[in-house]
Amino acid sequence: MGFDKISLKGRALRLLASREHSRAELQKKLAAHEQEPGELQRALDDLQAKGFISEQRVVESVIHRRAARLGAGRVKQELQAKGVSAEAIAEAVDRLRGSETERAREVWRKKFGEPAADPAGRARQMRFLAARGFGAEAIRRVVRGADDD
Repeated sequence: MGFDKISLKGRALRLLASREHSRAELQKKLAAHEQEPGELQRALDDLQAKGFISEQRVVESVIHRRAARLGAGRVKQELQAKGVSAEAIAEAVDRLRGSETERAREVWRKKFGEPAADPAGRARQMRFLAARGFGAEAIRRVVRGADDD
């Protein structure tokens, strides 16, 4: 029985070694390996108490990996999918909103490089940025070149 607990913790640690995982992600990935009810909860409680599972590190990891290419809306969706708390998501989105226009401009520059020649082109550029989760105001500023206001 003790071996099973070590095995479950071992599986969790292997997952955590590759990248940060939220408790909800680990719960989902390891549920099939649980031998007795409550075993997975105890293993995750222990790992969380020892600092191996950290919601803040999950948030920082997602922001670090994704913020340069995605808007706050898409980062928010990714954090929600990982089971991060609403408070941590709200804090992360607030941080990202401050740089939304600059990040959208960089994504736009890499993809298009120059303003669209016609309304259809502008609409295509706006849809591209919206699909990446950037906010309407940032998209308008970038596509219309209204960064001076």
